Amino acid sequence: MGYLYLASIITGLAWSYLRADLPVGLRRGKGLNLCASASLLTPRFKLMRICFIGDSFVNGTGDTQYLGWTGRICAAAQSQGKDITHYNLGVRRDTSAGILCRWQAETAARLPDGQDGRLVFSFGVNDTTMEDGDPRISYGKSVDNACRILEEACRQYPVLMIGSPPTADLEQTGRIRRLNQEYSRVCAELGVPYLSVIERLTDAEVWVSEAIAYDGAHPRSGGYALLAGLVQEWPAWQDWLKS
Repeated sequence: MGYLYLASIITGLAWSYLRADLPVGLRRGKGLNLCASASLLTPRFKLMRICFIGDSFVNGTGDTQYLGWTGRICAAAQSQGKDITHYNLGVRRDTSAGILCRWQAETAARLPDGQDGRLVFSFGVNDTTMEDGDPRISYGKSVDNACRILEEACRQYPVLMIGSPPTADLEQTGRIRRLNQEYSRVCAELGVPYLSVIERLTDAEVWVSEAIAYDGAHPRSGGYALLAGLVQEWPAWQDWLKS
């Protein structure tokens, strides 16, 4: 009986607190419209939650400011008054096969139902890395992985894709360029906006020189700032910020 009495007191206090926050019209009388009261407690806006999914270039490896391009574009959006929750899901050495295995579980944990959840993908460089004389992921398998990832992602969220950047290895950059062309085709078929950055970055002294000076692949802060600028200028990204 003691526990029941204590529970009734706690319930009564909570109910009184709820009623006190409701308009007078809902507090009067014996009945209370619970659906109406619940709607009053629902947030009037939804924050945009974006998962950036990919490899070390998404992670921002090499950036001495630890922002990468994803952190920079979200910081810029914040300065424009857009409130974004930013999840960096970039994993070093991850291939399209690894992303295919993990993206759904990782995004589901961060984008619950009812939220304005969105996805930005960027991957492919590690697929083209040579090991024992062959690419880590074959060309055809890489394209198939991208198709499976994007096809399912589009059923659940708004999606953007950023093409893979170049490395200081000219032969690998050629393989990346070829793979990007196929990724672009897949995105066009699925209606996913795709931004190709390899042309601009290949010709950018800051990207190339920083990559050579660091590890042959990743730039430092200057290169990531350049890549962030390309994404910020992209109409598809700008449309997201306006929505």
